[in-house]
Amino acid sequence: MSKRRVVAWSTGTVGRHAIAGIDARPDLELVGLWVSNPDKVGQDAGRLAGLDRDLGVLATNDKQALYDLEPDAVVHTAMTDDRIFDALEDLIEIVEHGINVVSSGPVVLTFPDGTGLDSYVDRINAAGASNGASLHVNGIDPGFANDVLPLVMTSLSQRIDLVRVSEICDYATYYQPVVMGDLYGFGKPLDFPALLWQPGVLTTAWGPVVRQIAAGLDLELDPELQEYHERIASKVDLSTASCEIPAGTMGAVKFGVIGTVDGVPRVQLDHVTRTAHDQGPEWPQPAEGEGCYRVEIMGEPTMKVDFVHHGEHGDHNVSGMITTAMRLVNAVTAVCEAPGGLVKALDLPLVTGRGLVSR
Repeated sequence: MSKRRVVAWSTGTVGRHAIAGIDARPDLELVGLWVSNPDKVGQDAGRLAGLDRDLGVLATNDKQALYDLEPDAVVHTAMTDDRIFDALEDLIEIVEHGINVVSSGPVVLTFPDGTGLDSYVDRINAAGASNGASLHVNGIDPGFANDVLPLVMTSLSQRIDLVRVSEICDYATYYQPVVMGDLYGFGKPLDFPALLWQPGVLTTAWGPVVRQIAAGLDLELDPELQEYHERIASKVDLSTASCEIPAGTMGAVKFGVIGTVDGVPRVQLDHVTRTAHDQGPEWPQPAEGEGCYRVEIMGEPTMKVDFVHHGEHGDHNVSGMITTAMRLVNAVTAVCEAPGGLVKALDLPLVTGRGLVSR
């Protein structure tokens, strides 16, 4: 069987692992690499991915040159959190060129129903209907840990009262200064108007998780999702991978989005985000180490799964980037074979790490 020809789109904290993953899969061939940093243009993809060897693919910032390669798919991992609408235009442009896309963002596209983005979704679907190209947005969160995993678990249920999915994690070693500083407000005064805590933003970012689980359960939620957040200050000066956190500034946060039916919570997304393990001791704790994803299904029977991961050198934030990248890379074939247009997690068959067992 011929290999699917793939272009990697960015070499950041997720992108470098996507390149390694594409190279690892026997059914994929890396044929191109896009970078935004002009200093990276002309460098070999293998070196940019930290593989310490050449892959024979040189980075470029010439989009048209990559389109002209007519690849089967683009693995898009460029930062989108701070440029959502520009990123939507980028993805639509790729699909309009007849190229399938798997992307780590904007996360609102994991399940955009009810988000007010119908005009963008219509353009994606129109392009896909015309040329057969598909777009799938996923990762680990929003993504597998809180869409596929909980929905698979519900296949064991006799009665479901509440599905709650959580990320409980220490972000001290997570490198993403824009996310940590501007979006979350870590290291800033507790009254700093960080983007995530503005009304409606949590619903935009994580509401798709709640709505996708509800759709998978054929559940009609009340129109408005509920949001909450609780921030606490660090008691000591902290130095993290992304920012300095002086004592008295925001050090941890607990937040969530809740879907109700007739006012009763039925689907809930929670996050507990710390920058030191002793913050918020009364909040939920990870199953082990510095972080986990948790799925709880209350009903008959009541079930709980703690999903723990870490890199081979121990860091859970690195493995979080790897799992995000590989959920995309491993889905390339399924997305290429899907009908054109926007593809949700609910639309995909079983995705596995086919071909990745060590030889």
